[in-house]
Amino acid sequence: MPHLMVDYSANMEDRVDMAAFCDALRRSAIETGVLPMPGIRVRASRADHVSIADGATEHGYIDISVRLRAGRDLATRKAATQTLFEAAKAFLAPAFAQHSVALSFEMRDIDPDLSPKYGTIRDHLASGDAS
Repeated sequence: MPHLMVDYSANMEDRVDMAAFCDALRRSAIETGVLPMPGIRVRASRADHVSIADGATEHGYIDISVRLRAGRDLATRKAATQTLFEAAKAFLAPAFAQHSVALSFEMRDIDPDLSPKYGTIRDHLASGDAS
C-alpha cells in the first residue's frame, strides 16, 4: 500500500489535468521500484474554500501526501520521495510557468499493527504481478 493523496485549490482544475496528474504520479510510484504496484492508489480532492499567502485568488496549491506501510529505510523513502516530487514538478512545469502555484509533498509511515488491510486487487491484475 502506498496511498498518494493530492489536495489542491479549486483554481488548479483550470491549469492542470488532474486525472492525468494522478496517472503520472501512479506511474512514477511504480518506477521507484520500491512501492508495490498492486497497492498504489492515487486520489485527488479539490478544496473549494482556501486562503493563500496574501489572499489573492490567483494563488493556487497542490499538496501531495504519501502514506505507506512502515518498514522501508530512510534512504529508500528519501529516494522515492525525490522521484515522486520531481515527477510532480515536471508534470506541473507549464502551470508553474504561467501561474502562482505552491507545491508541497510529505511521505509518512503507517504503523502496520494499527492498519489492517484486505483486498482482491492482486487476484484480478491482468499482468499477474502480485508484488
